[in-house]
Amino acid sequence: MLQWSTSGESHGRALTAIVEGLPANLHVDTQEIDNYLALRQGGYGRGARQKIETDKVQILAGVRDQKTLGSPVCLLVENKDYANWEAYMSPYGADVSARRLTRVRPGHADLSGILKYDQTDARNILERASARETAVRVAAGTLARMFLRELGVEVYGYVRAVAGVADEKEYTAEQLQNVKQSPLFMPDEVLCKRAMDAIDAIKEDKDTAGGIVEVRVRGLKSGFGSCMSYGGKLDGHLAGAVMGIQAIKGVEFGLGFAAAMRRGSRVHDEIYLENGKYVRKTNNAGGIEGGMSNGEEIVLRAAMKPIPTLMRGLDTVDFVTGEACRAATERSDVCAICACEVVVESTVCFALAQKVLERLGGDNMREVKERYELLP
Repeated sequence: MLQWSTSGESHGRALTAIVEGLPANLHVDTQEIDNYLALRQGGYGRGARQKIETDKVQILAGVRDQKTLGSPVCLLVENKDYANWEAYMSPYGADVSARRLTRVRPGHADLSGILKYDQTDARNILERASARETAVRVAAGTLARMFLRELGVEVYGYVRAVAGVADEKEYTAEQLQNVKQSPLFMPDEVLCKRAMDAIDAIKEDKDTAGGIVEVRVRGLKSGFGSCMSYGGKLDGHLAGAVMGIQAIKGVEFGLGFAAAMRRGSRVHDEIYLENGKYVRKTNNAGGIEGGMSNGEEIVLRAAMKPIPTLMRGLDTVDFVTGEACRAATERSDVCAICACEVVVESTVCFALAQKVLERLGGDNMREVKERYELLP
């Protein structure tokens, strides 16, 4: 069974991931992992932390001569900023009073985490709840991306809306081929410039912005997922994985919520038989019907809320004194929608690889590929 787990704090020594269940003999390209880590750090509206970190992956176990061994893979992404925080974050003894946070931030995990884990310092919560953790998820997700590519499955995406600027046009895979070269991963240059101007205005107001990303999967054969058990549904599995990403507040497939506003005749994708193959001329279902892939392109969108750390703060309470105050400010981004898009892509890669291996099994890549080829 393919699974992953991560550890590490935002200003701790490093982030790590353990990936179990990858078949043996999967080729691992560390440069590709580093490329996706760099994409996660980029994008218009990012903050000063990205000038400190230059994320690179280190593989500590599970890979030899660029191929997986079938054993757990251990990945590490160093936090270079730890050098500035060691006195406050060291596990061997630290000055925990120096960076104590008691003015809890609305929209963050601060207050709920303090109450749940019986803490007196929100830093013990925010360090793990921080989206910095997603760096190592991108590294692990890129391993899954490499696995899917061996089967002819590609995962890609773009930013559909940000800072109140939405792109309602539909694009082909070819039109999105170079979208990561855009400052906001937006294919429309005019809308991209308008969104950048909106982010500048939001930054001037010491506020933050969210947006919507769209991720697509093409090349996946039908039948992954299940209609026989609720827990086996592919869309449920993907949605659950994406909702586990920091700041994600909604997930939809295909038409999504818009399907509720249409008649059935304008929602359901009619089926035809052409040259011995079943085809659909529309894809309103987003490639998933009855909890299973139907062979069409999977289309998933995720909504990211604005970052909860505002440089001007929001009204809150100091949980130690009980006094009304303005929320604490940490070094933060104005907008991290490009990072979000890369993280969602990576998460979809991993969740999809889980479903693929759940159906196919196989201890090595030769077995997996042979079994996939036998599917209709």
